[in-house]
Amino acid sequence: MKVSVKVPASSANIGPGFDCLGLALPIYNTITIEETVLPGTGIEINLMSEEETIDEMIFDSIPRDENNIVYKAVEMLYNSIGQEPSELKINIQAQIPITRGLGSSSSIVVGGLLAANKLLGNPADETALLAIATEVEGHPDNVAPAILGGFVLANQEDDGTITYSKLKWPEEWDLTVCIPDFELSTNIARSVLPTEVPMQDAIFNAKHLAMLINAVNTCDAKLMRSALKDRLHQPYREKLVPGMKEIMEAFKHEDGVLGCVLSGAGPSLLVISYKYDVDKIKSTVKEIWEGQNIKSDVRTLKVEEQGAVVF
Repeated sequence: MKVSVKVPASSANIGPGFDCLGLALPIYNTITIEETVLPGTGIEINLMSEEETIDEMIFDSIPRDENNIVYKAVEMLYNSIGQEPSELKINIQAQIPITRGLGSSSSIVVGGLLAANKLLGNPADETALLAIATEVEGHPDNVAPAILGGFVLANQEDDGTITYSKLKWPEEWDLTVCIPDFELSTNIARSVLPTEVPMQDAIFNAKHLAMLINAVNTCDAKLMRSALKDRLHQPYREKLVPGMKEIMEAFKHEDGVLGCVLSGAGPSLLVISYKYDVDKIKSTVKEIWEGQNIKSDVRTLKVEEQGAVVF
């Protein structure tokens, strides 16, 4: 039996929503798992990509054995029902750029889990799948939109369960995803964050996250423009992303641009706009990065509402 899952990319944090907000984007990884009939063949993992934005050196460094993150997620699912994985062939067709802050690892974790769950007869419900994916990834901000689609507010409770709420992203708000040609690992991006933050910074983010949620719910572009500010992660990661400060400054006083935020841990950026010339956004971003000898892929996309699809 063979099962495939198509999983969207995701952009997490969206400014003040550190580790709890994420939205799905129409760039996809497809994960296929097949139970092999020959005993003793073990695990086979194949990675394929036709995207120029996938860095071949990083791609080649991904484990092809039991240390692969997809296999670890699959193994956790099997173990949760008292089984061990049988001989499996796992194919990963990658279109989501790796180590760019677009949820590439979350997408393959989700894809592996959903495919394995189908192979096992769907023993795990949505709650269990969200919990396992979050345990593998460490937080739910990418895995929730990868599974559910749309714009999602998610939290991991003390008992490990995931609570979430899907919000309707305003159709008229454009998302321009700016992907530079350099990578930034999540581990490095996490390493620059402080273990403690000033109380005023925590309060600042709480207030702006509340404004952001209300702005989305009411389609209030003016409020959204005020809400997309952060003090918990972006100021610390800015030094790791060449051009980030200049790009944000370039859009600061443009009325049609609601804000520019780091996508996940970076280095990709997400520009949110309303009734604004998206071609101007693309040219501005490319010009700034080209001035620093950085190539980029800049795309204007809609939120992917569907989430992961099993077929």
